Order: sequence, then C-alpha cells, then structure tokens
Amino acid sequence: MSTNENLAPASVLLSYPAPSPAESAAFMLAKLNYHADAWDVAEDLSAGVDAIVVVDTRAEAHYAAGHVPGAVNLPHRLMDAASTTTLDRSKTYICYCDGIGCNGSTKGAYKLASLGFKVKEMLGGLDFWKRDGHPVATGSEPGSLRGAALIACAC
Repeated sequence: MSTNENLAPASVLLSYPAPSPAESAAFMLAKLNYHADAWDVAEDLSAGVDAIVVVDTRAEAHYAAGHVPGAVNLPHRLMDAASTTTLDRSKTYICYCDGIGCNGSTKGAYKLASLGFKVKEMLGGLDFWKRDGHPVATGSEPGSLRGAALIACAC
C-alpha cells in the first residue's frame, strides 16, 4: 500500500473553510432575526401572541382561496404609506407569500421595513405552512388559529 492511499480525499466542502464558532453564531442569530418558520408562526398564533401580525402579501383572490388562519391580507403591490397608516408600529409583521418560488413576501417585508415597520419573512410561505400540516383558512376574513392544538414539530 502506498502512502498516497492512506491520505483522506480533499474535501470539496472545506475548500471554503467554515467560519469561527463566534462568526457562525452571529450569522445564525442574524438569520433568526430576519426569518421565521411556519412552525414558530403557528405556535405564536395558537398561543394568541399579540406582538406579531401575520401578513399575506399575495393578491386578494389568492388570500381568499387559502391563507394562514389569523393572517391579514395586504398585497405587496398595494403597500405604501397610505395603505399602512392603520398598522401598529409596535408590532412585528411576519410576511409570507406562496413559497420559495415567489418573492412577494420579500417585497412586502422590504416595503414595510422601508416604511418603518419591524418585519420578518416566513420561510417557505404557504407551501411550507401546508407541508407542516397546519390548517388553512378560506374567504376574505382572517380566521383564527388561537387555541388550536398543533401537531408535534418535526424538527
């Protein structure tokens, strides 16, 4: 056996070295500051946390066809200073859209942040919400998830 056969293969992943633990912790915390997942949103909605407002950034027809229970509809295309005058600036707005193939939640979060609101984006949108097994409300009313029994988190 030659000495070359004893060498471990070069790592494709480590050709770009991992950051220090402190750098990783700071980066992961930043991600958590900007993003929420469907499970965490469902937990807060079920518990009746009133410090958040979930915002469906899609068009009215898509909202009516199915949305996160408790979410309000504010299409990103209609967001401006006039359409947001009644929003409570003390709350954090959690924006979502259809899912990873849609950037409506990003556009909505950007617009709200630009108007001075605290925002987070719900990763995976309505698609991941449904994949997690959460219920969907239909119609033009927000509905509610308050007090709902949730299935155990898979993560």
